[in-house]
Amino acid sequence: MTILDGNKISDDIKAEITREVELIKSKGEKVPHLAAVLVGTDGASMTYVNSKVKDCAMVGFDSTLIDLPEETTQEKLLKVIHDLNTNDDIDGFIVQLPLPGHIDEHEVLMAINPDKDVDGFHPTNVGKMTLDLPAFISATPYGILELLERYNIETSGKHVVVIGRSHIVGRPMSILMSQKRKAGNATVTVAHSRTVNLKAITQQADIIIAALGIPEFLRGDMVKDGVIVIDVGITRVPDSTKKRGYRLAGDVHFDSVSAKSEYITPVPGGVGPMTRAMLLKNTLLARKWRL
Repeated sequence: MTILDGNKISDDIKAEITREVELIKSKGEKVPHLAAVLVGTDGASMTYVNSKVKDCAMVGFDSTLIDLPEETTQEKLLKVIHDLNTNDDIDGFIVQLPLPGHIDEHEVLMAINPDKDVDGFHPTNVGKMTLDLPAFISATPYGILELLERYNIETSGKHVVVIGRSHIVGRPMSILMSQKRKAGNATVTVAHSRTVNLKAITQQADIIIAALGIPEFLRGDMVKDGVIVIDVGITRVPDSTKKRGYRLAGDVHFDSVSAKSEYITPVPGGVGPMTRAMLLKNTLLARKWRL
């Protein structure tokens, strides 16, 4: 069994980006600039956005954090987005989700200029991705592709089962894995909460991508020997034995599934670091496309 080490691969990607930024600086050119908009004080969102700011500093990007109070109106947020869309110094930006309940998330995402949508959530980018055209691929699916490619995992002709059909991970992942690409050319089954006899399907899978948000859902008796498992989930599970009172669990029961796996991602340290690294890669790409 081999651990797919997202920390190591993301560090490799950041080192590659750092070298590109150093070259840009040596030519006296503008360095990539990523902006992040945070509305409210959700703890997980604050931690994630702050980590993105640190990542930017690490690779030499400029970054801007726009921190708005919970009571920010939708009109005010849309004005902030308009300003970012028209600011030539900003190459790409994200609006951190989830947003407070009084704000229409769909309208906010639609307001983002697709050319600066480094999260890859705008319908224009989703549509281009579906048609295999140049587009920003949302960071988590992009990170999974990169992880598979850099470990030289053969996907062509394999049966991939994606558990989950979210717009952010499940659906784009199912499309990407079926496309003609290095980490692609697979036969894909999408399973979800209404799937009948899911266990029989996962037992046939060569590769499983678990992205349903239920901790330790996929267990050892649901997979075959030699399976490759990508665990996208991360949930805080109460644990009185831990100082902080909880532990982080993925959608996969690691001990029982890893015993039968050829490759598997850990939680934490698997897909999560890759998501952050690919946001940086998208930002660098945004700068190149805007030249």
